[in-house]
Amino acid sequence: MSTPAPVSLSATTHKKVTTLTLRQKKERGEIITMLTAYDYPTSMAMDKAGVDAILVGDSLAMVVLGYENTLPVTMEEMLHHSRAVARGAKTALLVGDMPFMSYQVSVEEATRNAGRFLQQGGMDAVKLEGGRERADAVRAITSAGIPAMGHIGLTPQSINQLGGFRAQGKTAIAAKRLVEDALILEEAGAFSIVLESVPARLAELISKKISIPTIGIGAGVGCDGQVLVTHDVLGLFDRFTPKFVKKYANFHNEMQKAFADYIEDVETKRFPAQEHTVEMDDKVWENLLKQIE
Repeated sequence: MSTPAPVSLSATTHKKVTTLTLRQKKERGEIITMLTAYDYPTSMAMDKAGVDAILVGDSLAMVVLGYENTLPVTMEEMLHHSRAVARGAKTALLVGDMPFMSYQVSVEEATRNAGRFLQQGGMDAVKLEGGRERADAVRAITSAGIPAMGHIGLTPQSINQLGGFRAQGKTAIAAKRLVEDALILEEAGAFSIVLESVPARLAELISKKISIPTIGIGAGVGCDGQVLVTHDVLGLFDRFTPKFVKKYANFHNEMQKAFADYIEDVETKRFPAQEHTVEMDDKVWENLLKQIE
């Protein structure tokens, strides 16, 4: 009896990442990776790279749609981009970011809109901003069978109330409130919490105090995982770069150069060249000329 050939690791398929996967990674002390995506090719690329979770962030308002902040983006726009991401990513946990005013009016509306992310957007879970004031909404959403991720610290949808994009939790009173908010969200049923722009020591303390994973953005290395806006990572968003971002590429400059090179090639007729052109058989061409004379 012949021995079966060994299976290549590259040929094996990865298991779908779930909220339980993230919880288990925290328990094992393994770091969780998360990035934002807003379209099919990007989500496919990061899924193949092996990212744990993909957030269809309301940051698309700024980095894709060109708004000044995240407030104008609508449910319909979020669902449109969610569907595109879901077509490209088959392994990562997909999280839809609930946009401004999609969950603040009532618990019932929050639950209904959360359900739309799963039913119409192809998402596995949702994220909503706020601490204790969102506990009832988180409780209702999770009671409906929809995994909910919390988000405390700098909450971009509240920039008018916060006075701009400013770090949070820098005083003892504010820090204590964030610790309490994290515990309240955990009790309400959140499967994870994003900590944005809070002191590293505070983020590490919160991460140790709660049993659910924390995902940091500008919150230091003590979180259970990290998330960044992909357009910042790739250098695609040129308006500004937050202090906590590490650029892994500068695609904006590369794109600008490629576009300028294309324009020059077209204007000087270097493009299209012969290799980019469809040819016609000489006999066919001669026959055509006779017919149209």
